[in-house]
Amino acid sequence: MKLYSKSLILFFLLSLSFKSVSAQYSEKQIDSIVNYALSKFNVAGTAIAIVKDGETVYQKGFGVTSVKSNIPVNVNTNFAIASNSKAFTTTALSLLVDEGKLKWTDKVKDYIPEFKMYNPYVTENFNIEDLLTHRSGLGLGIGDLMFFPDGSHFTLDDLLASFQYFEPVSAFRTKFDYDNLLYIIAGEVIARVSGMTWEDFIATRIFKPIGMNQSYASLDNIDDKSNLASPHDSNSGTLKVLPDFKEMINGAAGGIYSNVNDLTQWLKVHLNHGKYGDSLQNELFSVKQQDNMWKLHTIMETNKNPRYNSHFSGYGLGWFLSDVKGNMKVDHTGGLPGMLSLTVMIPDINLGFVILTNTSDDGGAFFSSVGNTILDSYLGLDDFGWIDKYADYFNKRKENGDKVTEAVWETVSNNSKIKVDLKKYTGIYKDDWFGEIEVFLKEKKLWFKSEKSPKLNGEMFFYKANTFAIKWEYQDMNADAFAMFFLDEEGKAQEIKMKGISPNIDFSFDFHDLDLKRVEE
Repeated sequence: MKLYSKSLILFFLLSLSFKSVSAQYSEKQIDSIVNYALSKFNVAGTAIAIVKDGETVYQKGFGVTSVKSNIPVNVNTNFAIASNSKAFTTTALSLLVDEGKLKWTDKVKDYIPEFKMYNPYVTENFNIEDLLTHRSGLGLGIGDLMFFPDGSHFTLDDLLASFQYFEPVSAFRTKFDYDNLLYIIAGEVIARVSGMTWEDFIATRIFKPIGMNQSYASLDNIDDKSNLASPHDSNSGTLKVLPDFKEMINGAAGGIYSNVNDLTQWLKVHLNHGKYGDSLQNELFSVKQQDNMWKLHTIMETNKNPRYNSHFSGYGLGWFLSDVKGNMKVDHTGGLPGMLSLTVMIPDINLGFVILTNTSDDGGAFFSSVGNTILDSYLGLDDFGWIDKYADYFNKRKENGDKVTEAVWETVSNNSKIKVDLKKYTGIYKDDWFGEIEVFLKEKKLWFKSEKSPKLNGEMFFYKANTFAIKWEYQDMNADAFAMFFLDEEGKAQEIKMKGISPNIDFSFDFHDLDLKRVEE
């Protein structure tokens, strides 16, 4: 799942003037802000809700669920919330801790004996909190290639076996590097402790009690898809409908589908410290568990933008944590192909809002700019023109990325007449965690295909030296890659290293973590 930076405003590190505003935006003003953002960013549809002082003060849908159907988005339209699902996983574990069925410091191997990390010490000491805090020592998004693109054949056993082969990039528990795979392991812990699947636990123990009656822990659980937002891609300049993303194993890292009407209940239960219902007489989780979820477990670099005067930043359990203008901020983003989301809470002023979109606009520019604009109004800050600033920044970012990729394919075209002995590259290659891939000839052209990830299949074009550019048949996301061959003394390829071509490639396409070695001709 994509991770969008906790604060994409870091590129505005400049001296700012501040001016107080007397009140938050009215409903008409928010409508105008959203519609202006829709005109600046190529987004098919969005839904937004704001909760303040225990009440839903704004809730509305814009645009369409699909450019094919043109059905309008409404407050009950379901979107994939992607990594915003992580907080549901940590809340589920909080319920089990409250019930005395596990402790945060329990070792993962005590519940999943086959769990094995990259060295014995880490395996022995890896606890439940370590699954959730992105401080494992492994690199950003490592292993996500098992699930990006979707439709792969990797199993829980494959996932559990993979961690021992990953190379750490930092010492255990010392550095933040965002991780999805360990949340899937957390989902399996929930299943083994509770005796029900992660999906069933989320549905029965969280959705049902707090009234999230139209939310689903899995795409497969949605029988009526008439009000389901379709994912879209806008990179080509024209909105293209994408297939729904299929979660594998469990959805603990990003599998939930929900709507802004239901998510107001989710915001309220957190802002009410675990309490819900009439007069807040019911408790989903204890204040003690909320304190642990909202406690800094992994320290991150503080946002230097003087606009918000922040002093701390880090990750709790399923939430990013920071301070803005003297107020605690609790937030998370989510992203899957064609689906982006943002959740923000400012507990000190009893504020929460959620933005759901069904388009992979570049860098989450829509939800970031609209979210910052809404937040600023409640913090008493002037209108900073976030929408225009994000549009300018991300247009330049996209242009720069396009220049890089265009230059690569221009080189491919210029070198297309060079005679290359393709046979010396063909064969079966294997990576310890990703499995086997085959490089083969198809109609006298070189092709790449993965055994366990069928969508990673495409023609290999000679680039230069012993490097080829792969154009995947899968084009739902910008993921074309380089394959760099290493030859033996006879000029025969023995190893492949890979990396994404575009500088804007999603980090979940972690081709650079592969170490493919020849196993047969």
